Amino acid sequence: MPFGEFIPPLFKWFTRMMNIPLGDFNRGAVGQDSFDWKGQRLAANICYEDLFGEELGVRFVDPARAPTIFVNVSNIGWFGDTVAIDQHLQISRMRALEFERPMVRATNTGATVIIDHTGQVAQSLPRNTRGALVGTVQGRNGTTPFAWWVGRWGLWPLWILSIAIVLIATRARDTGAR
Repeated sequence: MPFGEFIPPLFKWFTRMMNIPLGDFNRGAVGQDSFDWKGQRLAANICYEDLFGEELGVRFVDPARAPTIFVNVSNIGWFGDTVAIDQHLQISRMRALEFERPMVRATNTGATVIIDHTGQVAQSLPRNTRGALVGTVQGRNGTTPFAWWVGRWGLWPLWILSIAIVLIATRARDTGAR
């Protein structure tokens, strides 16, 4: 997570100035191999890393090595019982749907769930409950159009297109107002 687990390069001056001891963390490599386990390829991500779909998508460039199941572990206790728990669950549900992969989430206080490949919560533990969530998860193969696109090009083409549309709309509005 930017500013959480690592500091982006252009902001390292700030951590040096503040003498923050955690400022020397660096991000891991994008597109790391999944863990092979009992015929499945588990793509681990930590906390809010599932927010970055383009980083998960890099793992889908080679369909033979693409993950079959996403696994997210999160320590979100510092959010308390707030909307952040629901927000993070919705992010995970969206990733499961985009990539058509089930996701298993283990949290300390939040939404410990099993999400199926359609983004639906199949099983869950209540919030702030100690326990073990036992369920069955079926890994999936194949590549969605989103996974194919974002794995190869990321989101940059969409950002460029969005900026171009805004610029064209702004220009059209300015010339129309004259």
